[in-house]
Amino acid sequence: MTSHQLTAQRPPGVARRVGRPGIALAVIVACQLMVVLDSTIVNIANPHIQTALGFSTSGLSWVVNAYALTFGGLLLLGGRAGDVLGRRRVFVTGILLFTVASLAAGLAQEPWQLLTARALQGIGGAIASPTALALITTTFPEGPQRTRALGIYAAVSGGGGAIGLLAGGMLTQWLNWRWVFFINLPIGLAIALLAPLYLDESARQPSRFDIPGALTSTLGMASLVYGFIRASEEGWGDGGTVGAFTAAVVLLTAFVVVERRAPEPITPLTLFADRNRSGSYVIMLGLGASLLGMFFFLVLYVQNVLGYSAIRSGFGFLPVTVTILLAAGLAQSLLPRFGPKPFLIAGTAITTGAMVWFTRIQPDSGYVSAVMGPMMLFGLGLGLTFVTLTLTAVSGIAEKQVGAASGLLNATQQVGGALGLSILVTVFGTASRHEARHQLPSFMADASPEQHAEFARTHLLPAPWGDTVLTHGVSTAYLAGTAIILVALLTAVFVVKVRRSDLAALSGSGGTPPH
Repeated sequence: MTSHQLTAQRPPGVARRVGRPGIALAVIVACQLMVVLDSTIVNIANPHIQTALGFSTSGLSWVVNAYALTFGGLLLLGGRAGDVLGRRRVFVTGILLFTVASLAAGLAQEPWQLLTARALQGIGGAIASPTALALITTTFPEGPQRTRALGIYAAVSGGGGAIGLLAGGMLTQWLNWRWVFFINLPIGLAIALLAPLYLDESARQPSRFDIPGALTSTLGMASLVYGFIRASEEGWGDGGTVGAFTAAVVLLTAFVVVERRAPEPITPLTLFADRNRSGSYVIMLGLGASLLGMFFFLVLYVQNVLGYSAIRSGFGFLPVTVTILLAAGLAQSLLPRFGPKPFLIAGTAITTGAMVWFTRIQPDSGYVSAVMGPMMLFGLGLGLTFVTLTLTAVSGIAEKQVGAASGLLNATQQVGGALGLSILVTVFGTASRHEARHQLPSFMADASPEQHAEFARTHLLPAPWGDTVLTHGVSTAYLAGTAIILVALLTAVFVVKVRRSDLAALSGSGGTPPH
């Protein structure tokens, strides 16, 4: 039989080249790596982006938030699209959108162009990421093959953040900040070309799209985040600030109404009826907020105050990822023995302690005392908590809702990060302005004529006055971060009641780890 006859007899949707599970897994994992990597790769490049495009510090947070909001807000809709339209088709569509948006981000000449491209990247990631995980179940039969594939996928999800920080440092220093986006072009095109060759298409499942739910939730959270960031620049009485918060209340109220009436809601509100699941979402919200805020402000401190290069900054953040992975492995092995609650309490308590340590940051603190020490403590708490939340989020849930419950946990992490960062930026902006007014008389008395001229041009205080202003703003922002993570600790202590005896059911639920 000729190859042409084989092609003619191949059922529609079957991969053109079968029997290559290694390549199929590489295609899926490459997608996940690219999506996870892009949530951290810009952190190291942020100071360079700020200088090149003229962002304010609060405006710069949108480079992170525009991606996190659209990614987290549309994640569940992306998973539903894969079920309804075919996972491979949706997977390729998401990858192509992500790739085109990466090109646009790299070519951006104005802040609004970059932020638009970052939002489109988030949409592409929200389409591709959930279908990537689902394609593993389509491609690999149940048993050792699927278990191994899921293990590799989880490892990439966990380690992608570290790779992003390191890659961001290398690309920014050796080339320039635009290459943190251009690097996605060859990867994205290769994935889009290889997917039809090595991945089978899934059968379409009749269902409905909850577009109103997805739009009202995403736009409502975006309005809320914008309100906080606007307040940091213009004040709480500003018309734009009040308008943003009003729009957020209207949109989020509409979201609840839509979800209560939708025949197939994107976020089934019944998921919040169980105290363990609701508590898990609150804890993940707090962890996401503190994690994104920690990276955002530490990068500014390390590069602007300590004077680290981009690549040195990338290496400087590796310890936190290593600690997260080690702590996650420890939690996974000990959970059957001790049950989830001790790890939730210990993890959130350790993370709270790390945030308290961060509040002591000073211009002369140095890397070990201000960055590495509290960062590794933070990673320890985060690793203990992340694995445990994966189990408690699917506690006592029907099998058909496991995907929605675990997907909502991922979405909560992303949206929590965007909301938390906006709150911390608001606190940072207010504290920095107050400290700048306090430092101004000393600057005017001691600065050289050249420094006076630079201040007149930029309205920014140079070092050492500027370093004092920045670190005061950062330490105050971390104080707000401490309050946020403290809510997560109290939730772990008083709300979550899952027991060790529940683990047998939880372990077989098929929950997926957050990334």
